Amino acid sequence: MSHKRCNGEVVREGAPERGPRTLRAEGALKAIAAGPQPEGRLRAILEQALVFAGASLAALYTPGDDRELLCLVESAGAPRTLYGVRDSYPAAGGSPVADAHRTGEAVWIGPEEFAGSAESRHVPSSGFSLAVLPVHGDGGGCLLALTEHPEGFDADGRGCLEAIAEAVTCPVPAGPAATAETGELQPDAFTLAMDTGRAEVGDDILRLFGLAPEEFDGKVETLLGLTVPEDLPSLMSVTESDHMSIGERELEFRVLQPTGPPKWLRLSGRLLPGGDGRPTLLVGTVADASTLRPDVTDVARVQRLAAALATAGTVRDVSQAVVAALRRPLRADRIALAELENDRLVVTVLDPPDPESWPELWRLEWRTEWPDAPVRAMPTLAAALREGRARIWPAGTGDLEPALADVGPGGLAVLPLPAGGRMAGACLIGWDTPHDFGPDERALLTASAGLAGQALMRAHAFDAEHELVGMLQRQLLPRRLPKLPGAVAVARYLPSTAGLELGGDWYDVIPLPDHHVALVIGDVQGHSAGAATLMGQMRTALRAYAVEGHPPDVVVSHANRLLTGMETDLFATCVYVDLDMEEGSAWCVRAGHLPPVLRHPDGSTEIAEVEGGPPLGVVTQADFPMSPLRLRPGTLIALTTDGLVETPESDIDEGMDRFAHALAVSAPAHLGLVADALLGNARRNDDVALLLVRYDGMALRPLRESWSVWRLPEAVRHARRFTRRTLRSWEVPDASVDGVLLIVSELVTNALVHTDGKVRLDLTLIGDRLRVAVADASPRTPVKPTSIGWEATGGRGILLVEALSAAWGTLPVSGGKQVWSEIPVGG
Repeated sequence: MSHKRCNGEVVREGAPERGPRTLRAEGALKAIAAGPQPEGRLRAILEQALVFAGASLAALYTPGDDRELLCLVESAGAPRTLYGVRDSYPAAGGSPVADAHRTGEAVWIGPEEFAGSAESRHVPSSGFSLAVLPVHGDGGGCLLALTEHPEGFDADGRGCLEAIAEAVTCPVPAGPAATAETGELQPDAFTLAMDTGRAEVGDDILRLFGLAPEEFDGKVETLLGLTVPEDLPSLMSVTESDHMSIGERELEFRVLQPTGPPKWLRLSGRLLPGGDGRPTLLVGTVADASTLRPDVTDVARVQRLAAALATAGTVRDVSQAVVAALRRPLRADRIALAELENDRLVVTVLDPPDPESWPELWRLEWRTEWPDAPVRAMPTLAAALREGRARIWPAGTGDLEPALADVGPGGLAVLPLPAGGRMAGACLIGWDTPHDFGPDERALLTASAGLAGQALMRAHAFDAEHELVGMLQRQLLPRRLPKLPGAVAVARYLPSTAGLELGGDWYDVIPLPDHHVALVIGDVQGHSAGAATLMGQMRTALRAYAVEGHPPDVVVSHANRLLTGMETDLFATCVYVDLDMEEGSAWCVRAGHLPPVLRHPDGSTEIAEVEGGPPLGVVTQADFPMSPLRLRPGTLIALTTDGLVETPESDIDEGMDRFAHALAVSAPAHLGLVADALLGNARRNDDVALLLVRYDGMALRPLRESWSVWRLPEAVRHARRFTRRTLRSWEVPDASVDGVLLIVSELVTNALVHTDGKVRLDLTLIGDRLRVAVADASPRTPVKPTSIGWEATGGRGILLVEALSAAWGTLPVSGGKQVWSEIPVGG
């Protein structure tokens, strides 16, 4: 078979009968060759491989200046990094590109053959077929195409690629920076040398930047300094060539204006290779974006989608980015994106979101926020997922099941989203009125599907890990705060969004005997599983030392010695406040942490002057002094960690002042709203813990009396006499006195008989409930006997206490214990 070329058209003499896709491809190539604009012609030719041959990627390589390298000139389709395709290959090497160029014969490689080749070591996944066809004329070169179709390129697909390989022999047009006749720079054009950063810029571009020609020094940094700082990363990705590849660039950015909002500009350029195949020159144009009509063929659309997906952390973020990138340029009436979980499609985003916009069969599956359904319920969709290729049904074509036909009566596109050798999900795009699918739209859909699939897989892993982290974090913190007599407490915890590492911030509210409560907040250094584990250990240790009855300084000292003995490189900070609900007083101990902030009833605030000790785990024999706090009813105590008050722009003292001011203007009647308002502007590069306690004072003050029991033969009788006299002064009804006296006798007798040292009897009356407590120096808890014989002379005391008490138990108290009993004494 021989070939002739005439004005860019390919004519075959004696060619065998060609398939329908090949004929359509040749028609499209003729239309492209006859087009008036040479700019973008090469890319448009390559995109036909995506549309008609079923390729995922198409690329053109030509010899470099020294003929030793085959350098990438242009590519279209999915990102080349997904397939390990490089910017250049040695012409004398053993790569398929070099073989096709050297022999002049096409190379067709299937998945099995490619998996066993040396090139497969550089490829994330080898489940695809490769085709390399030589390009004749204009210095030669090679057309490379990849497909993920299980059967590779069929006969019709190969015919399409052969036609495309012949079409790309058309001369590649020069960059848009200069005119063909004069070589002078166009007013809207620029050139940028990638090695030196020197730029030649047309007068129209300088005017858009607000510069006169004589004011521009030729440095690209001068122009970058006039852009909005948030847009610099995307611009720098174009102007720095180390990690860039050959091909077209298009993006939108903003420049600052002397007055008013920033102006949107659009950069369209082409990165050209040098002799070694590396990018050396960027040529292009810059125009006012407000005067340009959005078009689905813009490379910037795919670039913006890639940028949005790169920062999308969750499945919902990925879905919304895809919808935002596709619906408007495609003028679609509805888009649904669903994640594939086993054999079910779980919808993650619908646009529009209201059920009435979607088929009735979908609404029947609306069991949660959005529908989910088994894949087998939509056979056409299941077939598209198996094939892994984008499928398009124009209006009136195909017998679609109602669940799909009603999505797009004027046209339907189904995009399987591939990722890592499997299908991550599917995207459905529907039109209500008849829609004409052009090759540009098909190329956009194919490129978007590959990007979305990879991002969806990453987001799914992120969601799963984030949920695991959140669950572990919740298990390490209190599930709920206790109800306090005379106070209200609320707490908040915000994990950092900067990553998935666990935080070390914690809080706790610990009820203590005699209407005391311990308030604790702390922070373990670092963000890791080790920090979170240590946080759980420190919270448990402080709670254990507190309920043993130790004073605040001893509790913190014990925790410090425990941490220093754990041989860890981490340290912790904390604040411990022992609050007496009856007296409205508190003792505070600070270990390297932020002090409490008090909001007084009159609305004024103060940062408490609390003496501080070192962080826990730094010095073994450290001192932790106690500082007193006086609280009037209505006082709000606020404890927080540095994640709420510390920022890179200001020091921590300024942050504490802001925190105190925000507390002053709050309404303490609704502590939950106060906590939410304080966290509203929190920076999420660190986790944050917040504990708020409003001291209201006890409405009913308890009556208390104590008696030191001396070890005398008459000790029990003296304890009973003290109890009777106290109950009479409290006007306790006589009917309840005998039972109380019996409990006192049994508890005091047990303490005297079974322990040594001091014994103390405490009586407390709150309303109609009397608490009898006997403290001794032994840590041993009294044991209730399981059985008592009729001849036994002892062991019945605890059984009597249990029978007469509404509740009873024991508490550790400073190395000993306290056995207590509560008895209702109402009239």
